[in-house]
Amino acid sequence: MLNANTTEYQYKASLIIPVYNEEENVNLLQTEIEKSLEGKLSYEVIYIDDGSSDRSYELLAEIAKQKPNAKVIKLRRNYGQTAAMQAGIENASGEIMIPLDSDLQNDPSDIPDLIAKVEEGYDVVSGWRKNRQDTFINRKLPSVIANKIISMISGVHLHDYGCSLKAYKTDVLKYVKLYGELHRFIPVCASWYGAKVTEMPVKHHARRFGVSKYGINRTFKVILDLIVMKFLTNYATRPIYVFGGMAILSMLLFMASAVWALALKFGYGIDLDSTPLPVISTMFFTVAIQVAMMGLLADMLMRTYYESQDKKIYTVEKALNYETEAARDFVNA
Repeated sequence: MLNANTTEYQYKASLIIPVYNEEENVNLLQTEIEKSLEGKLSYEVIYIDDGSSDRSYELLAEIAKQKPNAKVIKLRRNYGQTAAMQAGIENASGEIMIPLDSDLQNDPSDIPDLIAKVEEGYDVVSGWRKNRQDTFINRKLPSVIANKIISMISGVHLHDYGCSLKAYKTDVLKYVKLYGELHRFIPVCASWYGAKVTEMPVKHHARRFGVSKYGINRTFKVILDLIVMKFLTNYATRPIYVFGGMAILSMLLFMASAVWALALKFGYGIDLDSTPLPVISTMFFTVAIQVAMMGLLADMLMRTYYESQDKKIYTVEKALNYETEAARDFVNA
């Protein structure tokens, strides 16, 4: 397993490939990878079998027997693409991580160009399927909607978050933990940690074999995951800012409804029992108190979380003239 403090890498690139019921494609994919990369760079291929029910694992095991730089991880059940990708990242030993799909729609011949872009000084290079070969309603339309929403909320403007073919410097990924559908948000996470992000057009092919596992329902999951990630990134260390803001808003609404009720009572002689204002005022006051207490509790929990595990609330890219072992541990923490 790759250690977060590792600075020496066995390979230039680690290809991370989740596989789920792709028995028609895995051998063809391995052939395409070898044709595109053999003799051009040092690389390893990490296949993660995500609980396939067909012969995918057996075929991958045969590939691993024949190819020393092909590694296979078999998960006990189907955990989803994000979990499979995290498993691959945590067990890779390359300087640059390159995820790609196993359905032959990504083209391995783009990998050298992605790596060249990283070597220009970028930390993340995201593939852009400019000429995407998918159906409009089920694939393209949800992707367009999701990409615009993600760009708007995150502030990281990319054309194609859904393209699996990307290149990441390994030292950037050590700060990113994946869950839900967060694999598509790695460029956003990396950018919030200070990474330099760009994109480049890549080739895209129509699916030849098998059935797509994606649909329009994923758009809603993506939006919910993005909201969670935005909250954790911006307010994980001070959740009181979110809960406190909600408490202040509720208290202002309570005061406005109370003033309105008093104006109706003494200005117009209206009996408050005939209006919903007493109930509304009480509700807003109660919500304000409850949300404020939740914010204080969340703040205390986060303080305990960071202090008990000695977690840093910042990340260090470089440090000069730190030569002791303790200092190196500090920089790599």
